[in-house]
Amino acid sequence: MQKSIDLKEEELHFRLLRILDGSPDISQRELARDMQISLGKVNFCIRALIKKGLIKASNFKNSQNKIAYLYHLTPSGIEAKAKLTMKFLKIKMVEYDLIKKEIEELKKNVHDLNKHDIKKSAGL
Repeated sequence: MQKSIDLKEEELHFRLLRILDGSPDISQRELARDMQISLGKVNFCIRALIKKGLIKASNFKNSQNKIAYLYHLTPSGIEAKAKLTMKFLKIKMVEYDLIKKEIEELKKNVHDLNKHDIKKSAGL
């Protein structure tokens, strides 16, 4: 049970690192919307990434004169993102192979069912 929780947390961290690397000025509200998770969860994850030393947050003023943050991946964050990328690539490749195999089995089942239905309707 703990392993699946850790994997889900790692996946959230990975997704956050990917987004922040490409959009360092994104707001937590935008992150929550894009990732389809709560604003509180985004805040919790960002704090965890800061605590781990994977990102740094610095204040800046945006065009609407509101205080906002700029998120930068640290060298450790860049390394963690690379490792997580490899880890999730391997996981997704295994999932892809399993789904591909399942699709082939389903196609065979449909083909067999269609053959059976044709024989049945022909009275064989």
